[in-house]
Amino acid sequence: MKKLLVLFFGILAISEMKAEDTLYVKEPQIPILIERQDNVLFYMRLDAKETRTLNNMEITFDKNVPLSEIKAVKLYYAGTDASQDREQKRFAPVEYISSHKPGQTLSANPSYSILKSTVSPKKNTVVLEGEQKLFPGYNFFWVSIEMQPSASLHTKIMADISQVKADGKIIPCKSVEQKDVIRRLGVGVRHAGDDGSAAFRIPGLVTTNKGTLLGVYDVRYNSSVDLQEHIDVGLSRSTDGGKTWEKMRLPLSFGEYGGLPAAQNGVGDPSILVDTKTNTIWIVAAWTHGMGNQRAWWSSHPGMDLNHTAQLVMAKSTDDGKTWSKPINITEQVKKPEWYFLLQGPGRGITMDDGTLVFPIQYIGEDRIPNAGIMYSKDRGETWHIHQHARTNTTEAQVAEVSPGTLMLNMRDNRGGSRAVYTTTDLGKTWKEHESSRTALIEPVCMASLISVKAKDNVLGKDILIFSNPNMTNARRNITIKISLDGGYTWSPEHQLLLDEGENWAYSCLTMVDKETIGILYESSVAHMTFQSIKLKDIVKE
Repeated sequence: MKKLLVLFFGILAISEMKAEDTLYVKEPQIPILIERQDNVLFYMRLDAKETRTLNNMEITFDKNVPLSEIKAVKLYYAGTDASQDREQKRFAPVEYISSHKPGQTLSANPSYSILKSTVSPKKNTVVLEGEQKLFPGYNFFWVSIEMQPSASLHTKIMADISQVKADGKIIPCKSVEQKDVIRRLGVGVRHAGDDGSAAFRIPGLVTTNKGTLLGVYDVRYNSSVDLQEHIDVGLSRSTDGGKTWEKMRLPLSFGEYGGLPAAQNGVGDPSILVDTKTNTIWIVAAWTHGMGNQRAWWSSHPGMDLNHTAQLVMAKSTDDGKTWSKPINITEQVKKPEWYFLLQGPGRGITMDDGTLVFPIQYIGEDRIPNAGIMYSKDRGETWHIHQHARTNTTEAQVAEVSPGTLMLNMRDNRGGSRAVYTTTDLGKTWKEHESSRTALIEPVCMASLISVKAKDNVLGKDILIFSNPNMTNARRNITIKISLDGGYTWSPEHQLLLDEGENWAYSCLTMVDKETIGILYESSVAHMTFQSIKLKDIVKE
C-alpha cells in the first residue's frame, strides 16, 4: 500500500511539474517617452502546453522609483504567433506602438493587443489582473507604462515581474536577457505626422550661450527618403533643458523656387553651430534644385550654378534662435567646379578657442569618390574656406578641438566596421591619422556625434570627449554614449551607456546642457527625434 501511495503521489507531482509552463520575460533597453500613453516596459511569451488561463501578475518597482511620476501601468494580451515562426522564439509578433506611422506613435494600436488591466501605482508592488484564456501554444503579453506629464527627464525606472499566477497557482517566470535594467525617460521632440510631415531625420543639437537648446533636423514631408524631395530644415527650441520644446520653426525652406515644385527645391542634412564669442547661431545645409526627384547623391553634377549642382546655403540667428536670416549661398566660396556634390557633415560645428568657426564637410570629387574634411571662417562667418580632405572614401563627419589649435575629425567610413579619425593643426591643410582610427570605435557605416568638453566646463573636472553612435558593426541598433578620458585614444567599456537597443535610423547629436548633464537628440526606435538628458556621473562614476 505504501508503495502504491508513493507511486500515486509521484505521478501527481510529475503531472503538476508538467503543468508549470514558464513565462519568459524581456525588458528592452529603450527610452520611456513622457508624452506617450504607452511605453513597453516588459515583453512576455508563454508557451501554453498545459496552462489554460493567466490570472494575474505582480510588478515590483525599485524603492527609489518615484511612484507619483507614474500615471499608469497596464497589462496587454497580444494573441499568438504563427506556427512557422515559433522557432524564432520572438517576444512580439508585431510592433505594438508604431514609431513611424503618422498619428499612431503615442499609444498602443488596439488591433494588435487587448487591454486587460490598468493600475495607478500607490505602492511599489502592483497587481495586474488578466484572467486571459490562453491559446494552445505561444501567447504574448506586454506591460505598458505611462508617465505623468510632470515626470522628470532624470527619473529612472527599475522594475521586475515578481510573481505570475496561472490556473490559480504561481508559475515560473524567467528573464531571458540582462537583469537590473535601468530605463531612462525621454521626450519625442518630433513624431511621424507632426506638422503634417511624414518623417523627421538628421538631428543636430547645440546649447547657446544663454543655455537654450536648439535642435535641427530634416522635415521630410512626403516620405523618409533623402534629398531631392520636399524637405525643409526644421528647428525646435527649448529653454528648460529639453523638457518642453517650442513650436517648430523653419530656418531654411525654398518652396516653389524658380518655378519648380517644392519637392524639387529640397534643403536638408543640417549642421548647426554656436559662435560662442557672439552667440550668433549658424545653420548650414544642402539645397537641391531641379533634379527630378532623384537622390541628390547621384544627381548633383560638376559645376557651380543651382541648375547643375547642389548649393551650400546658410542661415543665421542673432536672437538666440528665435528668428533666422534669409538664405546665404556660399557655394562660390568653397566648392570646386569639378566636384559633384559639396555638403556639410550633418550634426553640429564648433567655435575654436581662438574664435574660428568650423563645420565638418563632405564632398564627392571628380573621381566620384566621397571625402570628409572641414570648412572654417576666421571672420565670424562672413567668408568660408576649405583646404584638403582628411581621408578618402569617408562621408559624414564631426569635428572637435581636442587641444588648442588641434582639431579631431571623426568620420563615417565606407569601408565599414569602424570610424576613421584624423587630426589637423593647420585647419585642414595637412592631416594626420589618429592612433584610434579604424580600431577604437565600431560602427555599421552610419553618422555619429563627437564633442569635446573642457575640464572647466564639466562636473568631472577633466578634459573629456563624448561620442555617440549605434554601437554595432552590422546593424543600426544599440545607440550608445561613450566617454574618453584620454583624448580619444581609448574608450573604456565602463564609461559607456546604452540608451536604445531597438532598430532605428540611428543618427545622433550631442551637447552639454549644463556642467553636469549631456543632452542627446537622436533617431530612436520610439520617435523620429528623441531627446534624452543624461548625468555625466551616470557614465563616469567617481
